[in-house]
Amino acid sequence: MIGTCVNAAAILTGSFIGSFVSRGIGEKYKNGLFDALGLATVALGVNAVVSNMPKSQYPVLFIFSLALGTVIGTRLDINGRFHSLLQRSKGGSKLAEGLSTAILLFCIGTLSILGPVESRLNGNNTYLFTNATLDFVSSIIISSAYGFGIALAALVLFLWQGSIYLFAGVIAPYMTPPLMAEISLVGGVFLMSSGVGILNLRDCKTLNMLPALLVPPLFFAVVQLFH
Repeated sequence: MIGTCVNAAAILTGSFIGSFVSRGIGEKYKNGLFDALGLATVALGVNAVVSNMPKSQYPVLFIFSLALGTVIGTRLDINGRFHSLLQRSKGGSKLAEGLSTAILLFCIGTLSILGPVESRLNGNNTYLFTNATLDFVSSIIISSAYGFGIALAALVLFLWQGSIYLFAGVIAPYMTPPLMAEISLVGGVFLMSSGVGILNLRDCKTLNMLPALLVPPLFFAVVQLFH
């Protein structure tokens, strides 16, 4: 699991650097960082959707996934529970916003999902090392705006990639390009939603959409039963 450890360490290091740098940044510059981060997050989401839409075998599946997942997530109040968990900390509401964005950015992507599988089955950590480099830079930017609390995303990423690593042999045959395209489409919408929230345009309660990630794998599993 060396690739996952390096990835988590990159986020911790980047969060420390970003939070240290932020101490000397004035409020108007932090506001500028929020705007830049929000726009960048929206751009990453749009890119994920546009690049994966042509690869989708079921163009309306991601819409159905988001609708069903959001209903389930709203019923479970994932967003509310997450914010309540961080409410006692200083600036808890803002930290929750930044941390949710960081978790989605670090965990919901092709490199972060396929990386542990490639590492376990083929001993190739290239995907994870590449992801670590990207996450290092991203964590500096996010923590400079939201503080060192963003480092908690490193723990989430470690558990996420660690779980995929442990079960790589079981899930690898099912991680087909069409399924990854659908997951990437849903993840792209998550990022756009987070970006809109950072820009204070609308609170879409992105965390309530998380169950949508389970719909494409279940759909493909059902399809396989009839083939």
